Amino acid sequence: MSDDFTEAMGQLAGGVAVVCVRDGRDDIGTTVTSFTSVSLDPPLVLACLATESYMSEILGGRWAATLLSAGQTTLASRFASPGRPSARLLLAGVPHHRGRYSDAFIVDGGVAAVECETVRQFEAGDHTLFIAQVHAVDYATPTAKPLIRLRGRYRAFEH
Repeated sequence: MSDDFTEAMGQLAGGVAVVCVRDGRDDIGTTVTSFTSVSLDPPLVLACLATESYMSEILGGRWAATLLSAGQTTLASRFASPGRPSARLLLAGVPHHRGRYSDAFIVDGGVAAVECETVRQFEAGDHTLFIAQVHAVDYATPTAKPLIRLRGRYRAFEH
């Protein structure tokens, strides 16, 4: 059933985000394709991460999510690679800045970026669901085409 389930869920397009957190002296980041809004009042988002990942261990505080644009496929792949290095190295040569609220890296040129703080987390199978309150919208670019993941590939959203 696992292969059938993966195939079925691959038919649903999902936005692609890079989630970054500053962990002491290092910066950690990962690509997330399960990221969505949950509530407008208060503003809440949901991010799903593999429970066994290091990112799941450290996402309990403040962090930032950049919703990637269509031209950022390479960046999504970099942050999704197993055994990836520090976010500082992954962002070398890529315009980015630190968020005022989270102090985490925010990638420039996405469709939007938000700064969050985890308020709840739940284990669900092999993933952990992180519910976070949005404390700042760093930017939103409604004219940019979003990057989506559909059928196992990154694609530009065409409407």
